[in-house]
Amino acid sequence: MAVGLVSVATTTRSILLRDVDHRVNGLLAQEAGEFANFQEQGVDPRTGRPFTDPSRLLREFLVRQYADPDEELIGLVGRGAGRTPAQFVQQRDIPVAVPLHKDDDAVRRIYDSPDSTGTVDRPSGEIRWAKVAIARAGGEAEAAFVVAFHPGREQAAVNEEFRILLAISGVALLLTTGIGWAVAGRILKPVRLVRTAAAQLTEQDLTRRIPVHGRDDIAALAETFNAMLDRLERAFAAQREFVDDAGHELRTPITIVRGHLELMGDDPAEREETIRLVTDELDRMSRIVEDLLLLAKAERPDFVTPEPVQLAELTADVYVKARTLGERDWQLAEVADVETELDPQRITQAMVQLAQNAVQHTAPGQPVRIGSRADATGVELYVADSGCGVQPQDAEVIFERFRRGTSRRGTRGSGAGLGLAIVRAIAEAHGGRVRLSDTAGGGATFVLALGEGRT
Repeated sequence: MAVGLVSVATTTRSILLRDVDHRVNGLLAQEAGEFANFQEQGVDPRTGRPFTDPSRLLREFLVRQYADPDEELIGLVGRGAGRTPAQFVQQRDIPVAVPLHKDDDAVRRIYDSPDSTGTVDRPSGEIRWAKVAIARAGGEAEAAFVVAFHPGREQAAVNEEFRILLAISGVALLLTTGIGWAVAGRILKPVRLVRTAAAQLTEQDLTRRIPVHGRDDIAALAETFNAMLDRLERAFAAQREFVDDAGHELRTPITIVRGHLELMGDDPAEREETIRLVTDELDRMSRIVEDLLLLAKAERPDFVTPEPVQLAELTADVYVKARTLGERDWQLAEVADVETELDPQRITQAMVQLAQNAVQHTAPGQPVRIGSRADATGVELYVADSGCGVQPQDAEVIFERFRRGTSRRGTRGSGAGLGLAIVRAIAEAHGGRVRLSDTAGGGATFVLALGEGRT
C-alpha cells in the first residue's frame, strides 16, 4: 500500500507539473501570437498607417496589455549583438527580487538568441520565454518583443500539494495498517489456533480440537484440521488396541507352548502329544494374528474394492460354501435378483463367518437359512439359525473384539472372539452395519445391511 500511495502521489505531481508546463507554453504562445498579429495588422494612431518605428510598435502594444501574475512583457530595441537594448516593460506580481528586465545578462542572451523560445536558469529560479523579432528593412533598427514567465510559484504550489498528498497518504497508511493489523489478527486467529494445536499434539494427546465459528474458508480449514485429528486419533487408537489385543491374546498360547516344551520328556508318545498341542496353539496364534491384521486393515480406504455384483449369484455362492462347514439343514431362503456395488470377497468372508458362527451354536441337523433381499434403502444378506439365540446383555458386546456370548448360546468355539468384529468391520467399510434379531421359533438372525448409513 505504501508503494501504491507513493506512486499515486508521484504520478499526481507529474501530471500537475505537466499541466503547469502546458499552461505556461500556451500563455507564451498566446502572447507571442497576439503581438505578431498586432505587428501585421496594427495601425499607428498618430499617422493612421502601419507601424514603421519598432519603438512605437512596442510601446503602443504594451500600453494595451495587462500582464498576468508572474508574467513579464518586455519590448527590446537596440543595435548590435552584445549590447543591452532599450526596454519597454509591462509586468505584475513578479515572485523574485530581480525580474528578468533588470537582469542585463539574461536580457542580452535572450535578445541575441536565434531561437524563438527557450529557458533561462538563474539562481532565483527558472524563466520560460518566447520572442518575436522585429527588424526594419535595411537593418536601420532591430527590436524584439519578449514574453517571460516565472513558473517557480506554480511549481512550488505543485510541490506543496505533493507534500500534502504524501502526508495524507502517510496518515492513511498508518490508519490502514492499524485497522489491517486488527482485522488480520481476528481473521488469522483460527490459523494461529491450528498452529498452536499442531504444536501441542503428541502421540499421547490427540484430543485437542479447534473451535469452529462461522462458515468461511478459515472455518472450513479448522473443520478439515479437526477431521484430520479425528482420523489420527482413530489410527493411534487402533494401533494401541491392536498392540493391547495382540499382547493379551497371544500371552496365553505362548505360555502354554513354553510350559509344554519345558516339561517335554524323552518318551516318544509324550513328545508326540506335546508337539500336537504346541502345533495347535501355534495355529491358533496364527489365526489370531491374521484376524487382528485384518481388523487393522479395516481402517484403510482400500480395505474394500466395490464392483458391480449380481446379488443372487453371490448369495448362491455363499450358500454352496457354507454347506461344507457342518452337517446342518442348510436352506437357501430367498434371493434378491439385483445388481449392487460391493466387494464380493469381503462380503463372502463376512457371510461365511456368520455361517461358521451358526454352526458353532447349533446341533447337527438343525436348520440354518441363508438369503438376501433388496428394498429402496439398500440390500441385505442374512444368516438365520435355530439355536438358543443371544441373550439381551450379550447383543451389545458380541461384535466387540475378544468378546463372546454366554453359555446359553451353546458350546463356545475355539475362536478368539474376533469373527463378529470382522463382520462388523466389513459391513461398516461398505457404509452399512450388521444387525442382530431373534429368529422366529428360536435362534438368532445376523443381517448385513448394506446401504444403510450411506450418504
